[in-house]
Amino acid sequence: MANQHVVPNNGQWQVKRENADRATKTFNTQKEAIEYGKDIAMRQQSELIIHDRHGRIRDKDSYGNDPCPPKDTRF
Repeated sequence: MANQHVVPNNGQWQVKRENADRATKTFNTQKEAIEYGKDIAMRQQSELIIHDRHGRIRDKDSYGNDPCPPKDTRF
């Protein structure tokens, strides 16, 4: 399945499937977009990639079958 990205767009936040031209859905806050993207990533067993407001990757969460998962250092 395709990874999901939370990306900024003109003061709003979008959830976009990897390599998609159009957003799946647009939100007013990053928090709303993350929750929506997380739900999709969990159902599809894919990865959620969260970008900061400058478009740089700030976090990744894997919900798939990662053969070599790293230890999560967040609490």
